[in-house]
Amino acid sequence: MEEHFQGRVLHLNSPVPVAQMRAEIQFHDLICGETFQVEDITIETAPLNHPNGAMGYRVTWQGHSVFYCTDTEHFVDRPDENVMRLAQDADMLIYDAMYTDEEYHNPKSPKVGWGHSTWQEALKVGKEAGVKRVAIFHHEPNHTDDFLDQVALQVADIAPKSFMAREGLVVSVN
Repeated sequence: MEEHFQGRVLHLNSPVPVAQMRAEIQFHDLICGETFQVEDITIETAPLNHPNGAMGYRVTWQGHSVFYCTDTEHFVDRPDENVMRLAQDADMLIYDAMYTDEEYHNPKSPKVGWGHSTWQEALKVGKEAGVKRVAIFHHEPNHTDDFLDQVALQVADIAPKSFMAREGLVVSVN
């Protein structure tokens, strides 16, 4: 990550004005599956079920926790132990919900094995893990705004505290 940042972000032709960067930047190598501290913030990591590999992480600070679970595919026959462990009693689960159950299992164009999950599975994980709110995100690029608005209504009907992530949305975790 440091090499990428130095070579791309701090590169002379970068659109990021280096002179405006006044932060003290530190890089730490992450090992998937480890837990580490950044001051008083605890970050737990675990591998996710994705063909190219992916890492989920749970951030806990001042008694509140958020689990960011992107690029993951649920197991059809059992809960993913890594997902369930990091989701347990979280204030918020931000979950890969690329498809609907119908799209995922469509015999003409199945999505099984593609490394992404469904919004229905997101709510199921949230309920089983005791999550307070689920943020549905990582939307299929071919879904229209109208389609996603309909999914949002279904999500709200099943889990009123859960919601669809949208560009620019700011959510308080407390």
